[in-house]
Amino acid sequence: MSPSASPRFFSETEVARHCTKESCWVLLGTRVYDVTAFLRMHPGGEALILRRSAKDLSPDMEGPPHRHSENARRWMEQYYIGELDRDSGTEEAQILRERKTTHEETEKKTTKEKETEDDEKCPYSRCSSVDLDKDLVDWRKPLAWQVGLLGEKYDAWVHQPVDRPIRLFGNPLLEAGTKTSWYWVPVVWLPIVFYLSWYCYTTLAKGNTRIVLTSDFSIPVHKYVFPLLFLLGWFMWSFIEYCIHRFVFHMKPPAHNYYLITLHFLLHGQHHKSPFDGSRLVFPPGLASLVVGTFYVILQNLLPGVLGVSVFVGGLCGYVVYDMIHYYLHYGSPKRGSYMYGLKAYHVKHHFEHQRAGFGITSTFWDHPFNTVIPDEKF
Repeated sequence: MSPSASPRFFSETEVARHCTKESCWVLLGTRVYDVTAFLRMHPGGEALILRRSAKDLSPDMEGPPHRHSENARRWMEQYYIGELDRDSGTEEAQILRERKTTHEETEKKTTKEKETEDDEKCPYSRCSSVDLDKDLVDWRKPLAWQVGLLGEKYDAWVHQPVDRPIRLFGNPLLEAGTKTSWYWVPVVWLPIVFYLSWYCYTTLAKGNTRIVLTSDFSIPVHKYVFPLLFLLGWFMWSFIEYCIHRFVFHMKPPAHNYYLITLHFLLHGQHHKSPFDGSRLVFPPGLASLVVGTFYVILQNLLPGVLGVSVFVGGLCGYVVYDMIHYYLHYGSPKRGSYMYGLKAYHVKHHFEHQRAGFGITSTFWDHPFNTVIPDEKF
């Protein structure tokens, strides 16, 4: 709803009718929200919201068990559709409408002055998905070449998520290259994983692979060593996953460096700004192949022959699982109490409140030794 539009009023009976997956409304005080589009995204599962449909969520927003962040509250405002009219037709309701109308007319008269005042007080607190005219960038144009101009405002802006798709480039071919559907990851990479796994196992089964320690001494490598090498590669990937996410994707670009800000936004910033843009939740195979190829070359130079390939294929499988889990954490509905349920809640906290912690995606293992575990909430 546009900030300048008059709010619609809904009776309690009308609100109560919207309590299904197809149409789910909730309340915050007297404010009415249509959260149908958010049901699938909610980290606690859609059932938690459906049980509270047509009810006031104010106590739940404050917690326990979970106190919602300022980002979560801003996100909620994107679904605002109007006001609850408990006393329709009464004098009190008429006074409420008159007050709101007067307030809106005042806002219209002082729009320009208020925008200037808002910029001075809190330049980052506006939700661009709600008010396109007041955001720090123009969402009607490609964002890739705009974000670098935000300077010191960029870091706060990019970590205030919105529920809208992002267009990075004006060129349609270039833009298409930044998007991919989730299923292309297993379609492209799993055949390679299966083939290389078969190749490594059958090569080791021949009994000709040996690790040469000296000119006179070498150790034979049995075929049953392959699962251990495979798991080693997977474990190495989990560490690489953590390091890339923490030190590359979450680098804080210098406020004065236009190009580093732009690079950060293209690599990961756009995902934090629009965390539920389904077309950008996994890496396009073309871009991923550059990274995959680099690690293949490194392992081939570190480990002899088939041993390097065995470790590589385990890491490649770990990458595929990582991308699939990442997509699921945003759009899946895991069973309450399951491992994936806890992981989804953990990842959503990373997006909405703890952007400098919680860098593990497939597990929280590496967050512990590096002291980046998201802290438990205290009330």
